[in-house]
Amino acid sequence: MMVEKPDTLKQTLLARDAVADVRVLESSEIFRGANEIVIRHDGALYRMKITRQGKLILNK
Repeated sequence: MMVEKPDTLKQTLLARDAVADVRVLESSEIFRGANEIVIRHDGALYRMKITRQGKLILNK
């Protein structure tokens, strides 16, 4: 699979603006010092954990 890079300034600016519309949350705000949280989505519970290596794992 080949990924195409934007070849013009206009495409780069449009892509950046699209990302600006996405809400960004800091993990420290979500976890508040804990290593694990539970997220309820559409009636189901999901567990999100911070690993020892600092990565995130989401399980249903």
